[in-house]
Amino acid sequence: MDERIHKYFYEELSTEERLSLLRDVEASEELKKEFAEYQNLYALLNLGHQVQDKTIGKQKYDRFILQKQHAVMWKRWIRRIGYAAAILIIVVSTSILTYWYAQPEQAEFLSENVMNTLCTPAGQRAQLILQDGTEVWLNAGSRLDYPSVFTGERRVHLTGEGFFKVAKDKTRPFVVSTQTIDIKALGTEFNVLSYPKSKYVEVSLQEGSVKAYFPEFESEGLVLSPGQMLVQKGDSLKLEDMDWDELLWKKGIYVFRKQKLETIIEKLALYFNVDIIVRNPEILEYEYVGKFRQKDGIMTILKVIQDIHHFKIERNEELNQIVLSK
Repeated sequence: MDERIHKYFYEELSTEERLSLLRDVEASEELKKEFAEYQNLYALLNLGHQVQDKTIGKQKYDRFILQKQHAVMWKRWIRRIGYAAAILIIVVSTSILTYWYAQPEQAEFLSENVMNTLCTPAGQRAQLILQDGTEVWLNAGSRLDYPSVFTGERRVHLTGEGFFKVAKDKTRPFVVSTQTIDIKALGTEFNVLSYPKSKYVEVSLQEGSVKAYFPEFESEGLVLSPGQMLVQKGDSLKLEDMDWDELLWKKGIYVFRKQKLETIIEKLALYFNVDIIVRNPEILEYEYVGKFRQKDGIMTILKVIQDIHHFKIERNEELNQIVLSK
């Protein structure tokens, strides 16, 4: 490994040395992949503690560097399957970072398919820095498929909810693909909600400009301005004013401002990956105003709402269900 990469992430390089390294990374495909590997690794290790204690992340990073320097066979195996073969899964709830590498017989296939995957479990969130410098925050129960190195088009695929702070590059738009629509940006900050069980997709723009469209009808897409939210249902695209508080999920905060329980329950079910069954339809019409921390957990959140609206809560762990009734 180029020792400058290690020093880069410890901020031990001068400005001139940093620029020199980045120029070399841009000129060398091998160095570019190595840099991307450690860039993502360092970010993910720090995520293990919700970025609350970066000392722990640095200790894990040091251990990983030590292992790579002393395990020759390990290094050869990494070279064989390539960084592109790694599927990165962060389990934030237990602060464990797990690497799953392909079996040798899968290596040839995955060396051509350079996509990586980051998944966040229910009730947790994560952050990732992509190779081009784009920052991504993933909400609970979400998945991001992304290349280790962007060659040409910058495209990722999102399932769930993510916030993107896109690195500026006028020559290469950044595209987020969802289950139904694509969102294209040059350099901007926006949020995308696209859970598989959701009946809609939402795109909220904080800064810059983005275009949302159906892949086969890009010319008919809609361009958003800061403060606007696009809602896609079926074959329709509609612009609305966004609620800025909804972006607080990046900090682990869920805000509900006079929302019906129907909406709140739907979001909680997605965030915590649990089926919520409502026996009495009138419960869905209740309204609630409040703010919760993600770490409070779904049962605590529901019990706080229960104190106001007085419904019953039953949880079935085996079926992964929560039943609300009068």
